[in-house]
Amino acid sequence: MRMRLVLAAGGAALSIASATAAAGDYTARLDTTKGAIVIAVHRDWAPHGANRFRELVDARYFDDSRFFRVVKGQWAQFGINGDPKVAAAWRTRTIPDDPRRESNTRGRVAFAFAVPDGRTAQVYISLRDNSYQDEQGFVPFGEVVGGMDVADALNSEYGERAGGGIRAGRQQPLFDGGNAYLDREFPRLDRLLRARVMP
Repeated sequence: MRMRLVLAAGGAALSIASATAAAGDYTARLDTTKGAIVIAVHRDWAPHGANRFRELVDARYFDDSRFFRVVKGQWAQFGINGDPKVAAAWRTRTIPDDPRRESNTRGRVAFAFAVPDGRTAQVYISLRDNSYQDEQGFVPFGEVVGGMDVADALNSEYGERAGGGIRAGRQQPLFDGGNAYLDREFPRLDRLLRARVMP
């Protein structure tokens, strides 16, 4: 959570900003319509990615969103906010690439992206060994430590049809229509009800 303290003294203001995301490792819980998924985030794996994920969780960005890209035995992707205005605001808030230190094996969690230094808010869980993606620049920042069976059970009936990946270029209807569009066109998508950092 970002905190800002403003101290006024003699007409001058001293602004002190801090981000608890920089404090180190943490664990996040995703409550979904299938159950809970617990992710251990390792800042030393990908500092920029770990900090951004914390920022998104603390901002409640993921709450009431959809797992819009689930391909059985491959990946489960989320991270487009259900409110088009919120999704648009984060769409261009990119973070720098992190050098890869870990592999995209089963249970690892990484940001999706289309171009270098282009990660924003879309995240996916590897449902299998996706280490072939390592050389493509996908950098894990965490791993599922609880509820991998929940991730495996997320509804995959729509596959790539409910938006697909960033690089496929078919996500604009999700950004334009948000949850209203997804719930109308793909009503059985599983939902990410809320995401929180665990104490």
